[in-house]
Amino acid sequence: MEDKVLPPKKSIDPFHLSSQALSPESWKIFRIMAEFVQGAERLAQIHPSVSIFGSARTPPDHRYYAMAEEIARLLSDSGFAVVSGGGPGIMEAVNKGAYGGKGPSVGLNITLPHEQSSNEFQDISLTFRHFFARKVMFVKYASAYVVLPGGFGTLDELMEIMTLIQTGKSRRIPIILVHAPFWTGLLDWFCKTLVPEGTIAREDLDLIDVCDDPQDVLKVIFRYYEHRGFEPSREEAQIQLNL
Repeated sequence: MEDKVLPPKKSIDPFHLSSQALSPESWKIFRIMAEFVQGAERLAQIHPSVSIFGSARTPPDHRYYAMAEEIARLLSDSGFAVVSGGGPGIMEAVNKGAYGGKGPSVGLNITLPHEQSSNEFQDISLTFRHFFARKVMFVKYASAYVVLPGGFGTLDELMEIMTLIQTGKSRRIPIILVHAPFWTGLLDWFCKTLVPEGTIAREDLDLIDVCDDPQDVLKVIFRYYEHRGFEPSREEAQIQLNL
Protein backbone atom coordinates (compact mmCIF):
# COMPACT_ATOMS: atom_id res chain seq x y z
CA MET A 1 0.00 0.00 0.00
CA GLU A 2 1.31 3.44 -0.93
CA ASP A 3 1.84 6.01 1.81
CA LYS A 4 -0.83 8.66 2.03
CA VAL A 5 0.15 12.14 0.92
CA LEU A 6 -1.19 14.67 3.44
CA PRO A 7 -0.96 18.45 3.28
CA PRO A 8 1.67 19.90 5.61
CA LYS A 9 0.59 21.42 8.89
CA LYS A 10 1.03 25.16 9.08
CA SER A 11 2.08 26.92 12.23
CA ILE A 12 0.41 30.32 12.19
CA ASP A 13 0.82 32.96 14.85
CA PRO A 14 -2.68 34.51 15.20
CA PHE A 15 -1.14 37.81 16.30
CA HIS A 16 0.93 38.12 13.12
CA LEU A 17 -1.48 37.01 10.41
CA SER A 18 -0.80 38.21 6.91
CA SER A 19 -2.54 37.84 3.56
CA GLN A 20 0.22 35.43 2.56
CA ALA A 21 -0.45 33.21 5.57
CA LEU A 22 -4.20 32.92 4.99
CA SER A 23 -5.83 31.07 2.12
CA PRO A 24 -9.09 32.32 0.53
CA GLU A 25 -10.96 29.71 2.61
CA SER A 26 -9.42 31.09 5.78
CA TRP A 27 -10.40 34.66 4.91
CA LYS A 28 -13.94 33.44 4.33
CA ILE A 29 -14.19 32.57 8.01
CA PHE A 30 -14.00 36.26 8.86
CA ARG A 31 -16.86 37.06 6.48
CA ILE A 32 -18.94 34.34 8.12
CA MET A 33 -18.11 35.71 11.56
CA ALA A 34 -19.23 39.16 10.44
CA GLU A 35 -22.63 37.79 9.40
CA PHE A 36 -23.14 36.15 12.80
CA VAL A 37 -22.07 39.30 14.66
CA GLN A 38 -24.30 41.54 12.55
CA GLY A 39 -27.29 39.25 12.99
CA ALA A 40 -26.81 38.80 16.74
CA GLU A 41 -26.35 42.53 17.34
CA ARG A 42 -29.62 43.40 15.62
CA LEU A 43 -31.87 40.47 16.49
CA ALA A 44 -30.95 39.93 20.15
CA GLN A 45 -32.70 43.24 20.90
CA ILE A 46 -35.93 42.26 19.15
CA HIS A 47 -38.19 39.99 21.18
CA PRO A 48 -40.51 38.24 21.31
CA SER A 49 -40.33 37.36 17.64
CA VAL A 50 -41.96 34.85 15.33
CA SER A 51 -40.23 33.44 12.24
CA ILE A 52 -42.57 32.78 9.32
CA PHE A 53 -41.77 30.76 6.20
CA GLY A 54 -43.38 30.01 2.85
CA SER A 55 -42.84 29.89 -0.87
CA ALA A 56 -41.06 32.67 -2.73
CA ARG A 57 -43.16 31.76 -5.79
CA THR A 58 -46.61 32.54 -4.37
CA PRO A 59 -48.22 35.40 -6.33
CA PRO A 60 -49.95 38.32 -4.55
CA ASP A 61 -53.40 37.22 -5.71
CA HIS A 62 -53.08 33.76 -4.15
CA ARG A 63 -55.01 32.82 -1.01
CA TYR A 64 -51.76 31.76 0.70
CA TYR A 65 -50.41 35.29 0.24
CA ALA A 66 -53.50 36.80 1.87
CA MET A 67 -53.33 34.26 4.69
CA ALA A 68 -49.66 35.02 5.35
CA GLU A 69 -50.31 38.76 5.36
CA GLU A 70 -53.16 38.39 7.85
CA ILE A 71 -51.18 36.15 10.19
CA ALA A 72 -48.25 38.56 10.18
CA ARG A 73 -50.48 41.57 10.83
CA LEU A 74 -52.18 39.81 13.76
CA LEU A 75 -48.83 38.84 15.26
CA SER A 76 -47.42 42.33 14.76
CA ASP A 77 -50.42 43.98 16.40
CA SER A 78 -50.12 41.50 19.28
CA GLY A 79 -46.62 42.71 20.10
CA PHE A 80 -44.39 40.35 18.14
CA ALA A 81 -41.55 41.19 15.84
CA VAL A 82 -42.21 39.23 12.66
CA VAL A 83 -39.28 37.72 10.79
CA SER A 84 -39.30 36.44 7.21
CA GLY A 85 -36.75 35.63 4.55
CA GLY A 86 -37.17 39.11 3.09
CA GLY A 87 -37.89 37.97 -0.46
CA PRO A 88 -40.95 37.77 -2.72
CA GLY A 89 -44.04 35.57 -2.46
CA ILE A 90 -45.16 34.58 1.02
CA MET A 91 -42.08 36.27 2.47
CA GLU A 92 -43.28 39.56 0.99
CA ALA A 93 -46.79 38.96 2.34
CA VAL A 94 -45.36 38.35 5.81
CA ASN A 95 -43.27 41.53 5.78
CA LYS A 96 -46.15 43.51 4.32
CA GLY A 97 -48.54 42.38 7.04
CA ALA A 98 -46.06 43.10 9.81
CA TYR A 99 -45.01 46.42 8.25
CA GLY A 100 -48.58 47.66 8.60
CA GLY A 101 -48.79 46.52 12.23
CA LYS A 102 -47.34 47.68 15.53
CA GLY A 103 -44.32 45.38 15.71
CA PRO A 104 -41.19 45.52 13.57
CA SER A 105 -41.07 43.76 10.21
CA VAL A 106 -37.73 41.98 9.85
CA GLY A 107 -36.25 40.56 6.66
CA LEU A 108 -33.31 38.14 6.68
CA ASN A 109 -32.41 38.40 3.02
CA ILE A 110 -30.12 36.01 1.14
CA THR A 111 -27.94 36.77 -1.85
CA LEU A 112 -28.84 34.28 -4.62
CA PRO A 113 -27.90 34.16 -8.31
CA HIS A 114 -31.47 34.37 -9.64
CA GLU A 115 -34.53 33.98 -7.45
CA GLN A 116 -34.16 36.16 -4.36
CA SER A 117 -34.96 39.87 -4.44
CA SER A 118 -35.67 41.91 -1.33
CA ASN A 119 -39.19 43.20 -0.74
CA GLU A 120 -39.87 46.78 0.32
CA PHE A 121 -41.79 46.07 3.54
CA GLN A 122 -38.91 45.77 6.01
CA ASP A 123 -38.27 47.94 9.06
CA ILE A 124 -35.09 45.97 9.70
CA SER A 125 -33.25 44.38 6.80
CA LEU A 126 -30.20 42.10 7.03
CA THR A 127 -28.53 40.46 4.06
CA PHE A 128 -26.66 37.16 4.26
CA ARG A 129 -24.38 35.39 1.81
CA HIS A 130 -24.47 32.09 3.66
CA PHE A 131 -27.61 30.03 4.22
CA PHE A 132 -26.31 28.47 7.43
CA ALA A 133 -25.70 31.82 9.14
CA ARG A 134 -29.16 33.00 8.12
CA LYS A 135 -30.74 29.77 9.39
CA VAL A 136 -29.19 30.23 12.82
CA MET A 137 -30.70 33.71 13.02
CA PHE A 138 -34.16 32.36 12.20
CA VAL A 139 -33.96 29.88 15.07
CA LYS A 140 -31.88 31.55 17.76
CA TYR A 141 -34.24 34.39 18.67
CA ALA A 142 -37.63 32.97 17.66
CA SER A 143 -40.44 32.34 20.12
CA ALA A 144 -42.41 30.41 17.49
CA TYR A 145 -42.13 29.04 13.95
CA VAL A 146 -45.03 29.48 11.52
CA VAL A 147 -44.73 27.53 8.27
CA LEU A 148 -47.00 28.19 5.29
CA PRO A 149 -46.99 26.17 2.04
CA GLY A 150 -43.63 26.25 0.34
CA GLY A 151 -40.92 24.31 -1.44
CA PHE A 152 -37.46 23.00 -0.62
CA GLY A 153 -36.36 26.09 1.31
CA THR A 154 -39.48 26.05 3.47
CA LEU A 155 -39.12 22.32 4.13
CA ASP A 156 -35.46 22.84 4.95
CA GLU A 157 -36.34 25.37 7.66
CA LEU A 158 -39.08 23.10 9.02
CA MET A 159 -36.78 20.09 9.29
CA GLU A 160 -34.03 22.25 10.76
CA ILE A 161 -36.11 23.45 13.72
CA MET A 162 -37.64 20.02 14.31
CA THR A 163 -34.20 18.39 14.35
CA LEU A 164 -32.74 21.01 16.70
CA ILE A 165 -35.59 20.66 19.18
CA GLN A 166 -35.72 16.86 18.90
CA THR A 167 -32.01 16.59 19.67
CA GLY A 168 -32.08 19.16 22.47
CA LYS A 169 -29.87 21.64 20.61
CA SER A 170 -32.59 24.31 20.69
CA ARG A 171 -35.32 25.11 23.19
CA ARG A 172 -38.87 23.92 22.60
CA ILE A 173 -41.04 26.48 20.80
CA PRO A 174 -44.36 26.17 18.94
CA ILE A 175 -44.05 24.90 15.36
CA ILE A 176 -47.23 25.70 13.47
CA LEU A 177 -48.05 24.41 10.00
CA VAL A 178 -50.68 26.52 8.23
CA HIS A 179 -53.30 25.05 5.86
CA ALA A 180 -53.82 21.40 6.74
CA PRO A 181 -54.59 20.11 3.20
CA PHE A 182 -51.09 21.10 2.05
CA TRP A 183 -49.35 19.28 4.91
CA THR A 184 -51.52 16.15 5.20
CA GLY A 185 -49.37 13.99 2.91
CA LEU A 186 -46.16 14.86 4.74
CA LEU A 187 -47.67 14.30 8.18
CA ASP A 188 -49.18 10.99 7.08
CA TRP A 189 -45.74 9.90 5.89
CA PHE A 190 -44.24 10.87 9.25
CA CYS A 191 -46.92 8.89 11.07
CA LYS A 192 -47.26 5.85 8.81
CA THR A 193 -43.67 5.41 7.66
CA LEU A 194 -41.14 7.14 9.93
CA VAL A 195 -42.75 6.10 13.22
CA PRO A 196 -43.24 2.40 12.30
CA GLU A 197 -39.71 2.29 10.87
CA GLY A 198 -38.40 3.64 14.16
CA THR A 199 -36.60 6.58 12.58
CA ILE A 200 -38.57 9.03 14.77
CA ALA A 201 -40.55 8.55 17.98
CA ARG A 202 -44.29 9.02 18.02
CA GLU A 203 -43.93 11.83 20.55
CA ASP A 204 -41.81 13.74 18.02
CA LEU A 205 -45.07 14.44 16.19
CA ASP A 206 -46.21 16.42 19.24
CA LEU A 207 -43.74 19.13 18.21
CA ILE A 208 -46.17 20.19 15.47
CA ASP A 209 -49.51 22.03 15.52
CA VAL A 210 -51.64 22.47 12.41
CA CYS A 211 -53.90 25.49 11.89
CA ASP A 212 -56.18 26.68 9.13
CA ASP A 213 -57.36 29.96 10.63
CA PRO A 214 -55.00 32.91 11.24
CA GLN A 215 -56.54 33.55 14.66
CA ASP A 216 -55.75 29.97 15.66
CA VAL A 217 -52.06 30.61 15.03
CA LEU A 218 -52.10 33.26 17.74
CA LYS A 219 -54.08 31.02 20.07
CA VAL A 220 -51.52 28.22 19.79
CA ILE A 221 -48.64 30.60 20.57
CA PHE A 222 -50.32 32.34 23.50
CA ARG A 223 -51.56 29.04 24.93
CA TYR A 224 -48.01 27.69 24.90
CA TYR A 225 -46.61 30.71 26.75
CA GLU A 226 -49.62 31.35 28.98
CA HIS A 227 -48.06 30.03 32.20
CA ARG A 228 -44.38 30.62 31.52
CA GLY A 229 -43.92 33.93 29.68
CA PHE A 230 -41.79 34.58 26.60
CA GLU A 231 -38.45 34.95 28.37
CA PRO A 232 -36.40 31.75 28.18
CA SER A 233 -35.54 29.98 31.40
CA ARG A 234 -31.92 29.96 32.54
CA GLU A 235 -31.48 26.48 31.09
CA GLU A 236 -33.10 27.49 27.80
CA ALA A 237 -30.95 30.61 27.58
CA GLN A 238 -27.84 28.45 27.96
CA ILE A 239 -29.08 26.11 25.22
CA GLN A 240 -29.67 29.04 22.87
CA LEU A 241 -26.28 30.52 23.70
CA ASN A 242 -24.64 27.28 22.58
CA LEU A 243 -26.78 26.88 19.46
